[in-house]
Amino acid sequence: MEFSPIMDTYWRFAHERQQVYFKRLQDPIGPWTDDPIIDRYRFTNAYRAADRVSQYLIRHVQYDPARSQSVEEVFFRTLVFKIFNKIETWEYLERVAGPLSWAHTSLSDISDALDRMMAAGHTIYSAAYIMPAPKLGFVRKHANHLALIKLMMDDRLPATIAKATSLRHVFDLLVSYPGLGRFLAFQYAIDLNYSSMLDFDESDFVIAGPGALDGIAKCFADTGRLSAEDIIHEVAGRQAAAFKRLKLDFEGLGNRPLQPIDCQNLFCEISKYARVAHPTVAGVSGRTRIKQQYRPSSRATEEPFFPPRWHVKLELAVSTAPVSRQLSLSWPG
Repeated sequence: MEFSPIMDTYWRFAHERQQVYFKRLQDPIGPWTDDPIIDRYRFTNAYRAADRVSQYLIRHVQYDPARSQSVEEVFFRTLVFKIFNKIETWEYLERVAGPLSWAHTSLSDISDALDRMMAAGHTIYSAAYIMPAPKLGFVRKHANHLALIKLMMDDRLPATIAKATSLRHVFDLLVSYPGLGRFLAFQYAIDLNYSSMLDFDESDFVIAGPGALDGIAKCFADTGRLSAEDIIHEVAGRQAAAFKRLKLDFEGLGNRPLQPIDCQNLFCEISKYARVAHPTVAGVSGRTRIKQQYRPSSRATEEPFFPPRWHVKLELAVSTAPVSRQLSLSWPG
């Protein structure tokens, strides 16, 4: 492997973005950084599980004490939430259909509610992932996705996944279903592994997405014969030495270092960051600008909540004030 100068930018970005994460928890107003690129544009956190949508999934969808922890119900809730990957969609569905569950919620009622939401002009999918629709006989994309969930439930996939022997095994089970490519199946495997139904080490397995491939191309002048996944594992294993060499005091999540999934995400983020910081360095995507600018959220900040088995303890005085006040959306129904 031969690093390019952007590899050092990768570690500096990871450090600064983690510093911003801690500062935002304690001060919702800011400023949080002197880096003009991080200040202006939208980037994910250094740790995937610390991102707003992942935090909502873990706290409110998976571990809410009022909800069933059966593998069927945890799987169902996780997939319904993650297919749309949008907090507003989940909260609307629960307002009109009640607490979502496999045992008590009609998929046709969910589909009808989403029809009404779209008719009112609201977006039901997040732009975070490209979500191709499986071809399962319906006209609407979301109806096909709900049919995919029913297919999985009818196949008793939750019970099969609960007996999986590795994170790779979970991925192999998911990727066999229509509409789930390798990257999306991997993301869902990680999401399910946050929950009480699985307990695998995140360091065991990773899949590089398109953004990470672009970031890797920018960070390495020569990757040798290593695959993108091999490189991600190598980078995750070298993080302590890299931060020490650059004299960066990286504060992780307690004693939890960056995992391969986090390093994969950071390659995706450095792909974007480098478009401004290193505009002359070409990757493989051909993109030259960052589309999403940072916009403050009107949601109050909650205490960070991670899978209990991680034993993450953050010594922070978290402010629960919203970052800004915005007009609430007018939801249908």
